[in-house]
Amino acid sequence: MSLPDTPAAADPSPATGSGTERSTAALAEPTQKVTARWVTGLVLVNVGINAAFFGPINVFIAEQAIGIDETNKEAIASLVLGCGAAVSLVANPLFGALSDRTVSGFGRRSPWVLAGAVLAAAALLAMSGATAVALMVLFWCLVQLGANAAYAAITAAVPDRVPVPQRGGVGGLAALGQTAGILLGAVFGAVVSGNFMVGYTMCAAALLFSVLPYLFHRNDPPLPRELRPPFSWGSFLRGFWISPARHPDFAWAWLTRFLVNVCNQLTIVYLIFFLGDILKLENPALGVLILTGIYAVLVMVTAVIAGPWSDRVGKRKPFVIASSVMIAMAGLTMAFFPVWTGALVGAAILGIGFGAYQAVDFALLTQVLPQAADRGKDMGVINVAASLPQVFATGLAFLAVRYFGGYVTLFVAAAVIGLLGAVFVVKIKGVD
Repeated sequence: MSLPDTPAAADPSPATGSGTERSTAALAEPTQKVTARWVTGLVLVNVGINAAFFGPINVFIAEQAIGIDETNKEAIASLVLGCGAAVSLVANPLFGALSDRTVSGFGRRSPWVLAGAVLAAAALLAMSGATAVALMVLFWCLVQLGANAAYAAITAAVPDRVPVPQRGGVGGLAALGQTAGILLGAVFGAVVSGNFMVGYTMCAAALLFSVLPYLFHRNDPPLPRELRPPFSWGSFLRGFWISPARHPDFAWAWLTRFLVNVCNQLTIVYLIFFLGDILKLENPALGVLILTGIYAVLVMVTAVIAGPWSDRVGKRKPFVIASSVMIAMAGLTMAFFPVWTGALVGAAILGIGFGAYQAVDFALLTQVLPQAADRGKDMGVINVAASLPQVFATGLAFLAVRYFGGYVTLFVAAAVIGLLGAVFVVKIKGVD
């Protein structure tokens, strides 16, 4: 399904004027800086999607699992989260590839942002009434399906519209939006305090309202029908394999992102259980809110500093390596200082590291994409590196906590994996 990217890159003209200019606008390498209004819309979509993800992940699914079977709450939460993450592995690259091929006057990415948000919101409302594990799994999978459709599209919009010298800054603001969404989900969890039905409804409303500013100012040039290649299942499916031999930088970038996200997920996946069972907090949901607040503030600060800083110096790898090491250090802090103060320090370290990482690694990833015509699919494949860790992390966390030494083993394993992610960044040769 791929198109050569040379013709597109050769003509970066905006979609005005001649037929040739219009035909290349959707695939051209962007050169004109995006407006503050467009970036605001992008940020808000990230806020809504992450509130819809992390309100349930951090609080509501755990509370719902306790209500169904408190004895097996960890197993239920792991099953629901793992199944949803497995859906996201398929949904993100699939909808990215479909958006690459979408022919619509509404643009290529915008229809999927809208449709995905509507589906995810409806599934969140349905999940609020689920009284059985099977229904929790079904509806959470539908949430993942819809939210990943929207996320794949909004992620692909960045290399579509943002020039390379601006991507660190935009990546930092996108990270700010993601973190604000995580914080908003934690606020929902603390405000409703155990009433997960109301919490799911709040997440659904936040998601729907968040996409509106982007849709009204989307800057999403349509793909001319004549430039969409003929469809065949063989070429469509083969397109999801990106050869490491032909594109080694893409492969190493994918691997390092995967490892760092495994580290991050292992650190936070059982946070509410860690606070309640190990630190003995009376209100673990409030503890999650406090730690998430510290983390969120520092992520937002470091993201908006590190992203533009990397743009100015023209380097990505030193920032990615340093931030990966800091993320790993957060796991070691939680492992060897299992007290409330240690949790506060760990949250601060994780926030500083992950803010810089999200901003700069995102910019780095957009610079190793194989070709312009497949940006949505290729960014979807990259996004798998953030989704797949949820599958691994829930299983690894369950085994570590139940059978292999508890939370010390869990957090040390997280740190080792994160440090490997930092080491392998040096293998990327095409980006400084």
